[in-house]
Amino acid sequence: MRLAELSERSGVSTATIKYYLREGLLAPGRQINTTTAEYDEEHLRRLRLIRAMIQVGRVPVATVKEVLGHVDDDSLPRAIRLGAAMWALPQVPEPDQDDEYVQAAHQEVTALLDQLGWENAKQLTTISPAYRSLVVAVAAFRRLGYGFGAELLAPYAELMHRTAVLDLDNMETYPSQAERIEFAILGAILNEPILQALHRLAQEEESTRRYGFDE
Repeated sequence: MRLAELSERSGVSTATIKYYLREGLLAPGRQINTTTAEYDEEHLRRLRLIRAMIQVGRVPVATVKEVLGHVDDDSLPRAIRLGAAMWALPQVPEPDQDDEYVQAAHQEVTALLDQLGWENAKQLTTISPAYRSLVVAVAAFRRLGYGFGAELLAPYAELMHRTAVLDLDNMETYPSQAERIEFAILGAILNEPILQALHRLAQEEESTRRYGFDE
């Protein structure tokens, strides 16, 4: 297809597509002559992924470029490609390691991983943004006087492990490795808001069952 058709089918303007091409987010089309290139279904799929990341996920263009670079790196094993791409997404800042609440949170999260037997997660604690995010959240609870420790976290973690199994089972239904990685990236952007919304709906349902509308 030509650029105009690619724009029409993707919902992305030709000017924006040209920008993505210049920035390296989108691979060049097959050159027909000096002024015209031809694009295929892979370009359309990639454009839709880029659009979802930027417009729905609010991911900056520079970060999208980094994530897609990991997705396209065939030299990396699948788990490393997936992890590197996920870690390139926006994350919480590094917590203050001298903060007593952060130190206590590290201890609780480490105890949680021990309790769960998550040895792989333990090996990644120094570089994992997910681990850092959990430490920051637990520290915030402790700072406010709530002891959200390993024992309370464990049932939530077990539910999340079941969710992770579902995520990877769904991912593995796609035939190509590129599709699987892309699905995982979209999952990080779109599934988390879905899970958050389901969590809040479940809380609304359960609180109403317990307390009614008037209490």
